[in-house]
This record gives sequence, C-alpha cells and structure tokens, in this order.
Amino acid sequence: MDFRYLPMTQEDEKEMLQTIGADSIEDLLADIPASVRDQGTLEEVGIPLPETDLIRTLSKLADQNMNTKQYPSFLGAGIYDHYAPAVVNHMLLRSEFYTAYTPYQPEISQGELQAIFEYQTMICELTGMDVANSSMYDGITALAEAAMLACAHKKKKTIVLSDGIHPEAHDVVRTYANGPGLEVETLPLVNGETAIANLDALEDVACVIVQYPNFYGRVEDLQALADATHAKGGLFIVSANPLALGLLEAPGKLGADITIGDCQPFGIPQSFGGPTCGYFTTTKALMRKIPGRLVGQTVDEDGKRGFVLTLQAREQHIRRDKATSNICSNQALNALAASIAMSALGKRGIRELATRNLQTAYALKKSLIQAGFHIVDDGPSFNEFVVELPIDATQASKQLLKAGIIGGLPLGTFDESRSNQMLVCATELRTKEELDQFVTALGGLTHA
Repeated sequence: MDFRYLPMTQEDEKEMLQTIGADSIEDLLADIPASVRDQGTLEEVGIPLPETDLIRTLSKLADQNMNTKQYPSFLGAGIYDHYAPAVVNHMLLRSEFYTAYTPYQPEISQGELQAIFEYQTMICELTGMDVANSSMYDGITALAEAAMLACAHKKKKTIVLSDGIHPEAHDVVRTYANGPGLEVETLPLVNGETAIANLDALEDVACVIVQYPNFYGRVEDLQALADATHAKGGLFIVSANPLALGLLEAPGKLGADITIGDCQPFGIPQSFGGPTCGYFTTTKALMRKIPGRLVGQTVDEDGKRGFVLTLQAREQHIRRDKATSNICSNQALNALAASIAMSALGKRGIRELATRNLQTAYALKKSLIQAGFHIVDDGPSFNEFVVELPIDATQASKQLLKAGIIGGLPLGTFDESRSNQMLVCATELRTKEELDQFVTALGGLTHA
C-alpha cells in the first residue's frame, strides 16, 4: 500500500505504529475482509490529464448514471424525488452559510445559530414534540441514537423494533446495541401492521420503535402502539416521514416520547443516497439526554435577541465520561436546506405537497389494480406501497431501466420470500403520463 501522499516520513510512521502497538500499516486493516479490499494500484488510474480532458472524461463517466432529471423514478424506501423550491439553493450557497460548520464560537455565529434555532422550531411544530436538536447525520443514525437514549434513561436492555422499520435501520441498531450488550427484539407485521400483542411476551423493554408510514407504506395506529408500549414501561419512538406529517396527525399528539426521522424530503437532493439530515425530537422530560447540540434563544446585556448553544454540560466535549452518545456535531447545511424549504412552502404548502403525494400514489395504485396487479397488504398509505409481480422484481427493474424508467425497490433485496414484490413510490413530481408509462411498461414485462 502506497502512503507517499501522506505528509509524514518513514520515521514518523514507525513512531506512530509503535505508539499504538501495531507492527505495520497492514495490521490496521486486519478487520477489513480481503474480499472488499481494492487490490489494485494507483497506476491503474492512468496517466495525468489536462484539466479540460479530465472534465470531459469525468463527465462521460457521470453520464452513465441514470438519474431523476432524465428518467421518471418510482424508487423511494427512504430517499425521495420531491420538489425543492428554487430559493433553497439561492440561500444555501451564500458563503456565510455554505462555509459554516458546527458553531463552536456562538458569539460570532449568530446567523448560523438563528438558522438552526428556526429549524428546531419548525421540526417541533411538525412533529408535535417539545424539543428538537440541531440535527443528526441522517434518519437511521437518529433512530439508533434514540434507542440508546431509551436504554440509558429506562436502565433496561431490550430494544423492540417493528418489522415495519427500514431493514437497514435494523442492521444499524443491532450494530449500536452490540457494543454495550443490549438485546434487540422484533415485532412482526400482520396484514401490514405491527403485531403489538407480541409485546406481552417480552421483558425488560426499554423502547418500542415504529415507522410512520412504515417501510412498506402503511400508516399504522400510533395511539394503540403508544398505549401498549407505555403499559410495558418503555419509551415509544416514532420514525416519521416529515412530509407525511403535513397530513397525518403529529406523533407527539399520539403518545410518542421521541420522534426522529430524515429531513431529505424538504429541499435536500437525493444525491444517489446522501448526505441527508436526520432530525431528533423529544418531550421536555428527556431534554437533557438528547444527543448532539441544542441552540437556545436568549438576550444580551442590552436586551437584544441572541442565540447560544445551550445545555452544554451534557455535551460530549464537556462531560465525555458521562455522555450517552458520541454524536457532538450536526448537519448544519442540510438542516438549513430543510428550513428554507419548509419556510418557502409554509404550513399550507407543506399540506398541499403532502396531499399531492397521497393523490399521485393512489392514482398509480388504482391504475395498477385495473391492469391486473395485486397490491400487498393494501390499506392506508402515503406515497408508496407494495405491488406483487408475476416475475422476479429485480429482473423487472432491470427491464424497466432499459425502457427509461427507474422502477421501485425489489423487496427480495432484503427478504428472499418477497422476491416478486416491488416497493413502489409515486411522489408529486410524477405526471399522469409517467404513471401510465410505468403501468404500461410493467404490464408489458410481466404479462408477456
């Protein structure tokens, strides 16, 4: 392995290895399976190119990607193709925001702090919760951190996840839980909804976590889930799509103790999967245990409004020995994008956008049913649902790509028993012509 680009001498490398007790650089990579390591060399990259030739080469490589600017997309599962007001980038790319990072010096970061404060306020209004932090890395990180908070607060060791939560979130939570030796249990879905009755058989429950709408698109009865969780002595945690909350009742009004999620639907591009911005909200009772940062409002000695990082005693860089999380940063730029989008849309606009999502998805669902397709666990949904295909969904997706359509998510990716099922999403950006094109193309592939 070539480390010549690092600003250190061989003596520096030797001293550092000795300090950490390693014999070689290779020792540091021992935990990385050989099968996923790049065995190539830098020579394979090719000769250096002039700037214009390099741009031309990279552009050709980028053009090989199929993207939502060129093709209609029916792919959701956590990252969605939504309208973003033009003002988002105009504001976001101002140098005072674009170059800002975590405001370590609040007295010179008033604009950044105010933007974060407004973000926290809007997220609280949307979720019906009391307190929001300055953001998390993404929605799944926020979910895992919420589980850790619940275990620390309740002093219990069992995390209960609904099978209606994103499968990748299950993996992340299990990774988080492995270190401190916590238990992770699951509640199956029955007719598309979390089987809360199965909770009775579990012990030492710190929390129950559900998704709203769930991964398969269903909108579940949060109040019933919250009541059962509280009766078991655990915290009720909801992972909610923030745009759906423009129509659905806020989790905070239905018994949620913690509501988390991803702000990507608000002004944050898909970018082939990230970066995004996770939000994290709680009741006042849990305020001092929130991971990350909190921005508060105050007044200076002249009585002028000002903003500060508050409750700093709980921060990792102050009391690391008592920290419940190692998260001490935030996604300020993406949180700002979400704030600008929410401000530009307003309450009425968010509701209208959510309504269009609902209407578009139901129009697609109706067309698919009329074309002879079966909708799995059909019931209340927002902008995605599961359709059963007569053929393997992965193969169907590949054929749709050839037809210029980005299809839904083949659920066989996570569960072999669902290999013929596709999670389909239709947002407000899909036109009637695109819906008809999708149904026709899918019918041609599967009914041939």
